[in-house]
Amino acid sequence: LSVAATDALLYLPGRDPGLLRRALDIPALSPGWQGSFRDLLAAAGNGHAAGVALAPAWAGFRPLRVTRIVPESGSVSSICLNDPSGSPLPAAQAGQYLAVRVPAAVGPAEVRSYSLSSAPGDSTYRISVKREPHGVASGFLDTALRAGDTLDAAAPRGDFVLDGEPGPVLLISAGIGVTPVLAMLHDLAARHSDRDIWWLHAARSPQEHPLAAEAHGLLAALPGAHEHIFYSSVDGRLTREKLAGLGLPAGASAYICGPAGFMADLRAALVTLAVDPARIHTELFGALAPSAPGLVGQHRGTPHPPDGPPGTGPQVTFARSGLTVPFDTTQHSILDFAAACDVPTRWSCRTGVCHTCVAPLLSGDIDYAPEPLEPAAPGDVLICCARPRGSIVLDL
Repeated sequence: LSVAATDALLYLPGRDPGLLRRALDIPALSPGWQGSFRDLLAAAGNGHAAGVALAPAWAGFRPLRVTRIVPESGSVSSICLNDPSGSPLPAAQAGQYLAVRVPAAVGPAEVRSYSLSSAPGDSTYRISVKREPHGVASGFLDTALRAGDTLDAAAPRGDFVLDGEPGPVLLISAGIGVTPVLAMLHDLAARHSDRDIWWLHAARSPQEHPLAAEAHGLLAALPGAHEHIFYSSVDGRLTREKLAGLGLPAGASAYICGPAGFMADLRAALVTLAVDPARIHTELFGALAPSAPGLVGQHRGTPHPPDGPPGTGPQVTFARSGLTVPFDTTQHSILDFAAACDVPTRWSCRTGVCHTCVAPLLSGDIDYAPEPLEPAAPGDVLICCARPRGSIVLDL
């Protein structure tokens, strides 16, 4: 590949998946470029334009009614939601998440994202929430929420979704990261899949293993299922050596969810075991990993309000980062403002060309300057050339 052809794969539309795979074989590319090409190839494999997510089922937030709250472990509870009118909710894809707006005692409501743990075909939604020691949102959901209450929710989003291929699939999780892969397992069970399915889950102990019986029951009904549970208090951490001893199948697609370090270690281990990097998909709870192709050694601190006096613009909520701050009108774009707040972002061209910076816009309206070369999908925004028109909520 020439430099020009490689550059065009990142910045121009109409990308060839075959060329994307060739680009991933170039060891001289920086980790940032390699990560962007992996994302573009994964997006192409999910059946939509690279870098452009599928349109959400509704715009902004709508109220959903809490029908049940079910304890799953000492620190995890499942919250079941339906439409207050009784109408079926739009079907979600296996692996997607729901952003909910949680009332706050002081200041604006907090927005948090939780993976759907229910079967994608269900007419209701279920999220399974882990109570964090100092988490305001998870604390409210665990202690104050009751059946019959309503929660404002955005439509299911996310491209960490199960493929429709017939080959082997590895569903790998740790802790509360089990939720999106459990939805994938529900999907496989509902379709009576004959795929070679490997369920690998890591937890501290049996007492800290939510939804274990549910997963075990689904796996027992699938003819090609393999279940392996690793308790760190007994077995130690899930390592490359343990993976190698399982005899994982060749040509598998892998879906990994859990803490960032766990996912990085498991991705690296699977690559050494000859799993195609383009077929390894990850979902990170909390802020997404930053990506700036061509740059290495980037480091950001915890998201925070920008230095200096507060901005005078509309409120901007970075949902995954748990931050709501007034926009600084001296900043050129939402991307620049996010950088001032140490909110992890993904970007490359900074001019609305490459779509690397695309982010879900959960609510609100924006203006573009300059206008992007190609528009973002409905429900998305290109933050590198956008400014808020009023209060907005971004899934960043």
